[in-house]
Amino acid sequence: MNFSEIFTWLRRFRASANSYLSQFEPLALIFLPMLTFLLARSIQSIFLVFYEKGFRASILGVFFTYIKLVPGVKTYMDREKQKVVTKLQASGKSKRDGWRTELPSAGLRAMVIEKMKEEKQKDAKWQGKCSGTVYIGGNEYEGHFSLINEACSMFAHTNPLHLDVFQSVVRFEAEVVAMTAALLGSKEKTSGGQICGNMTSGGTESIVLAVKASRDYMKAKKGITRPEMIIPASAHSAYDKAAHYFNIKLCRVPANKDFRADVKAIKRHINRNTILIVGSAPGFPHGIIDPIEELGELATTLSICFHVDLCLGGFVLPFARKLGYPVPPFDFSVQGVTSISVDVHKYGLAPKGTSVILYRDHDIRKHQFVAVTEWTGGLYVSPTVAGSRPGGLIAGAWAAMMSLGLEGYLDNTRAIMEASKRMEKGVREIPDLYIVGRPDMTIVAFGSDVIDIFEVNDIMSAKGWHLNALQRPNSIHMCVTLQHVPVIEDFLKDLKDSVQTVKANPGPISGGLAPIYGAAGKIPDRVMVEDLLVDFMDSSY
Repeated sequence: MNFSEIFTWLRRFRASANSYLSQFEPLALIFLPMLTFLLARSIQSIFLVFYEKGFRASILGVFFTYIKLVPGVKTYMDREKQKVVTKLQASGKSKRDGWRTELPSAGLRAMVIEKMKEEKQKDAKWQGKCSGTVYIGGNEYEGHFSLINEACSMFAHTNPLHLDVFQSVVRFEAEVVAMTAALLGSKEKTSGGQICGNMTSGGTESIVLAVKASRDYMKAKKGITRPEMIIPASAHSAYDKAAHYFNIKLCRVPANKDFRADVKAIKRHINRNTILIVGSAPGFPHGIIDPIEELGELATTLSICFHVDLCLGGFVLPFARKLGYPVPPFDFSVQGVTSISVDVHKYGLAPKGTSVILYRDHDIRKHQFVAVTEWTGGLYVSPTVAGSRPGGLIAGAWAAMMSLGLEGYLDNTRAIMEASKRMEKGVREIPDLYIVGRPDMTIVAFGSDVIDIFEVNDIMSAKGWHLNALQRPNSIHMCVTLQHVPVIEDFLKDLKDSVQTVKANPGPISGGLAPIYGAAGKIPDRVMVEDLLVDFMDSSY
């Protein structure tokens, strides 16, 4: 067909189209396409809401949105919500009376230390009383505490951002990363021999960086621009934070009957936009290790990233295995694992604010970095979320690892694993309580089908114990540390007494949080629960 024939065909098409459209009103021809476009966008928006939130959550969201439009309903709900927030803040408000709001006219100089000691006396008694929280044994004025405090103070002025100035802490960081990697399979042939990483401020930053690196790596590798990640219901809330920060769709998949990640269910949710799946070793709620090998095989088959959260287990599981405990594969020796987060400030007994993020190779790790070339302040590159970082904490982590060595960690692991088993056995022997799942490590979670477990938690709080409240199922847990080794029997005695107290006198105690925990789990409008948490946090500082 030559140009003349094409031109003739176009002219006939134009005449035919004009003849057909002449029967319509001109305004209709203008507005109909616009209305059709708007309708299509509305349908697309509705579809995306259902796709991202699920059918049930979307229907409930729409229902409660319209319910709040009824005159007086929103006002009533806001008033009731404020009552809950006020109750949550009741104890904190009185403690904030007298807080300083401006600088003193004259500096306190050396007297500031005495002032700090006075304030420190107001802290809760945490020695052996808190779930997790403090992992180092003994008191804070001697032994390992004293050692890491001295290490931190010696390097308190340093900042590894200045590579050329503070070469000591740069070396300390590199060695902490390498020593941690060696515990987690970097010396195994299956690891590939390129394990690398950085220190971070904690498990949340390590997880956030792993998600960011996975997102950008999968964009470069597969061109994924609408990223999604799939995590078990038990996975840490840091993934929700990362999803918010990096605009990633997050899908939480219910665990199986053993409270482990359901590999088949995760597989069903994987699609062309999936960048990352997640496993925990162990999960924070119940101390249960997910099937890391099966998840690794799935990630390998589908060529997606797989992050293992070892924030709790990184400095326990390698040593527990050496001690003969049945520990399934969990580290870089598992094919498919692309990144691992591990907290040194937990069972690594380092100062608070120290964690490590590790990657299988540099091709993945480089997507963690941010480099800026057009700033008038010069060329800039940063490996983590923070720019400046406290060199004192890095030095403290290095000192902790070097001072303990393999033998020290083995001894500590033996003590806390034995204490955990004693606690688990003791809880199982208490009528009306049950252990959630089969804990693999140092967390003992328990609930009850007979009494309100949150009322038990309130009684334990009145006795000075600080436990973690869980949901789905309603339960509480104790994360066993070296602080608890000498007080296991005290804990079990108080727990038995608390169960008997609740059984004999059911009902919430004055000032307890059991009604709030219970109500939060039953409220179908999860947006309202989210608002409660945000309002509480917003007015707490």
